[in-house]
Amino acid sequence: MAHYDLAVVGAGIVGLAHALAAARRGKRVVVVDRDAQANGASVRNFGFVTVTGQEAGDCWEKARRAREVWAEVAAAAQIPVLLNGLVLTARLEESEAVIDAFLKTPMGEKCRKIGYEEALSFVPALRREAVRAALYSPHEVRVESRTAIPLVSRYLAERYGVEFRWQTSVTAVQPPRIETSNGPIEAETAVICPGDDFSGLFPERIATYRATRCKLQMLRIRPGAPVSFKTAVQSDLGLGRYLGYSMLPEAVALKARLDVEMKAERENGIHLIVTQSADGSFVVGDSHHYAATPDPFASEAVDKLILDEFDAVLDLPGRTISERWVGTYAAAANWRFTDKPADAIRIAIVTAGCGASTAFAIGEETIADLYGDAA
Repeated sequence: MAHYDLAVVGAGIVGLAHALAAARRGKRVVVVDRDAQANGASVRNFGFVTVTGQEAGDCWEKARRAREVWAEVAAAAQIPVLLNGLVLTARLEESEAVIDAFLKTPMGEKCRKIGYEEALSFVPALRREAVRAALYSPHEVRVESRTAIPLVSRYLAERYGVEFRWQTSVTAVQPPRIETSNGPIEAETAVICPGDDFSGLFPERIATYRATRCKLQMLRIRPGAPVSFKTAVQSDLGLGRYLGYSMLPEAVALKARLDVEMKAERENGIHLIVTQSADGSFVVGDSHHYAATPDPFASEAVDKLILDEFDAVLDLPGRTISERWVGTYAAAANWRFTDKPADAIRIAIVTAGCGASTAFAIGEETIADLYGDAA
């Protein structure tokens, strides 16, 4: 039986982040996943590594560090970075006030307010009426989730010798013995990264955090004619939802106006994110609905609300929808938690939609806690 220093349960971005942090310390790591490849939130999102707009404090700080690690990993693993930066458009007076307030905070470092002409140089399809002002951030990067996550796995295997056990369910974790559907594994420590599966390992521990699940609807849109964006795009609704903006005192008036004028969008947790893929298509979303077990069905009415906001901000005649899908992720009052069932075991769950943006920093933190601060 092979022996490992660390067993990671779950091969999504949070699990891979822990594997990387341990492997960089010279630890022998095995990653175990019940599917044949990563198939959850990590491959169903925008691939948008977001710093600007994350909640002030721990989340924003973790996103800043994770962005640095993403740059290192993308270069080493030959993961194409498709976009750099963000343009967030504001068509409302109250939205511009939130941008002004945000730029006065430490989180606004290297960000700036720009006008329509400069915004158009980043995003050539912007509608004039959608841009009273815009926030430009240089911090974000965008990768293609569907290919980036497998490339991270391959990089871990080839560069650090991390082993992967696919199509293998873990039934019990009691280091140094890990019981799986394909026989036991010996590992001195274990980190469990179950995503939004709360009923598998240590359900009684996870239950104390009162987590639920968030369902989101997303689409892939193809433009009628070729167009090239330099940055990702967001809009006023993002200022009312992303906590780095929406918790500012100046956001109170904006949220009140959005609650009246965009009532349906707010009730369905919609805010616009648009990221472009290498083939010229756009990943567009999203909505947010919460339930212990969300239904698997995509609502045409919700898709229409997303598309209406897309069309209000971007002028792309002849656009068509080529894909629709539903994703889920864990959600709770706090944006993440790391639980300690035993000295040699940790459970790490991101309970917000920012796993791709923060996981690498969380992995470093957890591994430092398990093995000591010295790398």
